[in-house]
Amino acid sequence: MLAGGRSTRFGGEKAVALLSGKPLMIWCAQALAGACETVAINARSGSQSEILTRKLSFEIVLDDPLHLAGPLAGVAAGLTWASARGFEGLVTLPCDTPLVAAGHLRRLIAAIGDRTVAYACPPQRPQGLCAAWRVELGADLNARLAAGNHPAVHRWLDEMRAKRVPFDDDASFRNINTRADLAATPPERIGPA
Repeated sequence: MLAGGRSTRFGGEKAVALLSGKPLMIWCAQALAGACETVAINARSGSQSEILTRKLSFEIVLDDPLHLAGPLAGVAAGLTWASARGFEGLVTLPCDTPLVAAGHLRRLIAAIGDRTVAYACPPQRPQGLCAAWRVELGADLNARLAAGNHPAVHRWLDEMRAKRVPFDDDASFRNINTRADLAATPPERIGPA
């Protein structure tokens, strides 16, 4: 799970903000646990997310400090982590999408087929970081980031010929970018368990 963003629009660390008394990152970790063998959390070093991750005994994945900061740095760190553990793939879920359910993630995993990445495409806005990735993408992504090139997520997905997986449910993929978004978010998942 990706919990390492700067949360500038939110005005505080989003990953630890509470929805129905539970941090956003925990909502996402629970969805991942329902679809994946192991859950780890990508968090910024020294952040509240890192402290909470350690307190809850999740494995923490830190970005490579030599890479340009950005969302793909977290994906690269996750791909390196997954490859080192012998996993074939990685599923990412940003901490600001707490209504995504395990069933959505299992659908992404099943849809990847012969592609290297599959990502969620609800009607209103593609969710490029709600995705299933093959670990072999890590070498290319790490090389780009080490060379100072952090491509836009959707541009890189297009370049990788990523599979777009349609979902007809915008509500489950809503992003919480501001405190107003958080206040307007229903306190339960509505998607497949």
